[in-house]
Amino acid sequence: MKNWCTKLFMVATLMSASLGRRCIVKNDQNKKENPSIDDHPSNELFNEQFRPQIHFTPSKNWMNDPNGMIYVDGTYHLFFQHNPEANVWGNMSWGHATSTDLMHWTEHPVAITRDELGDVFSGSAVIDKYNTAGFGNDTMIAIFTSAGSAQQQSIAYSIDDGLTFTRYENNPIIKNDNDLQRDPKVFWHEESKQWIMCLAQGWKMGIEIWGSSDLKNWNKLSEFKHDLPDRPKIQWECPDLISFEYNGKKKWVLLVSVNPGGYIVGSGTMYFIGDFDGKKFTAEERNYPLWIDYGMDNYAGVTWGNTGDRRVFLGWMNNWEYAEKIPNSPWRSAMTLPRELKLKELNGELIISSPVVKEIEGIAKKWNKFESINDSKFRIINGKTDKAYQVQLNIELNKDSTITLSNSKDEKLIIEIDAANRKLTTHRDEKTGQSEFSDKYVVKSIDAPLNTESSTLKLDIYVDQSSVEILSDDGRMSMTNLVFPSSIYDSLSVSGAKYTVKVRPIKSIHA
Repeated sequence: MKNWCTKLFMVATLMSASLGRRCIVKNDQNKKENPSIDDHPSNELFNEQFRPQIHFTPSKNWMNDPNGMIYVDGTYHLFFQHNPEANVWGNMSWGHATSTDLMHWTEHPVAITRDELGDVFSGSAVIDKYNTAGFGNDTMIAIFTSAGSAQQQSIAYSIDDGLTFTRYENNPIIKNDNDLQRDPKVFWHEESKQWIMCLAQGWKMGIEIWGSSDLKNWNKLSEFKHDLPDRPKIQWECPDLISFEYNGKKKWVLLVSVNPGGYIVGSGTMYFIGDFDGKKFTAEERNYPLWIDYGMDNYAGVTWGNTGDRRVFLGWMNNWEYAEKIPNSPWRSAMTLPRELKLKELNGELIISSPVVKEIEGIAKKWNKFESINDSKFRIINGKTDKAYQVQLNIELNKDSTITLSNSKDEKLIIEIDAANRKLTTHRDEKTGQSEFSDKYVVKSIDAPLNTESSTLKLDIYVDQSSVEILSDDGRMSMTNLVFPSSIYDSLSVSGAKYTVKVRPIKSIHA
């Protein structure tokens, strides 16, 4: 989304790349849209400097929020905010990619573009199993914000597995006269036998909850607001209301992305834990905000629908403070590694953990173990052949420690462990690599709680060509940061407490 959170969503079109068919979106007059994009994005594009090798990126042009994420018959559909014409925000449309393993992605032509109601901003997709909308059993239906003179909600449906879409003739389904209503996230609530929609109120700093029996006619059920004294004026965006089973009881978590007002500066995603009764979400008394990620670059994340008991999350790996200036071409922006959200207990209270999904094993190579040698730097990968990797450290918390990732040009990312205060700090500045593209990109200290009760800290660090994702204690703390070294960090040094370390290269998803 843009600084005012402009986003698109609309479920879109699956296309058979092998048959070379272009995805088509139809409006209510059955007018065909022909987005300006190559039918077959070329994998030759995926070797540029800073191009992620284990994260999804579009072949070219601008991308932001993940949209319309739905799992159907073994395939994960990822739609995303996309400008098919340029490498900056604008002309908001829905890009489309699919995967069977959450790692390898096939990009399809643009799924949907703007119409007379405006740009297509963020939203969600559902499978209408029982034909509640009257478009047929198991129809894929997209719910998205139409952003023109106002932000209004619209739907479109597909009866051919996403190859084509037809806009509902009576759009918008929720009319509105301002720009303070967007990002519909919809799911079926079995207990109340209705569709539930969460809508963000932007600068009004709240979430609207609506209900419908047919996805066409909606009634406003309630509003959720929560005073955040340290963040008096922020935008609320990209809600996602998710249920979890925990110790035999159902708990609910409400994700809300905020910009500005993130954990450090700019963009971030917070969450509330509580209960939902079919009409109203009530948050437990906690010291809010709680954060999905403590880094600079994990925003607008939501979960895939139709995944059973799994809660699979994906975020936009960027920050609106500098999003249009990062040194990427011909594409701009990547998604985070997919994470599986889980409820865990920490010091007697529930938190969200977000470990990387188990599917990463399918592209990971064998572990290599290294000796625990303090104050010595050792090469952990072959930077010419290994394009990404995972470091797993187990380090004692009886004294402070420093972990340094570096390359041959002495570009480095320093990670400090404050054992007494149970805190992790990274430093992102001119020493990490390119930084001159934006003064807001440089953050001298990025702090996060370790979120562990153990005397030994387990760290998993995923390093790609332009990102470092740090997870403590199986995802109880996550810190995602972009970095732009001239070559991948290929050396490691650790000083301070005793530790064990192992490293494994991760195969490029473009190979």
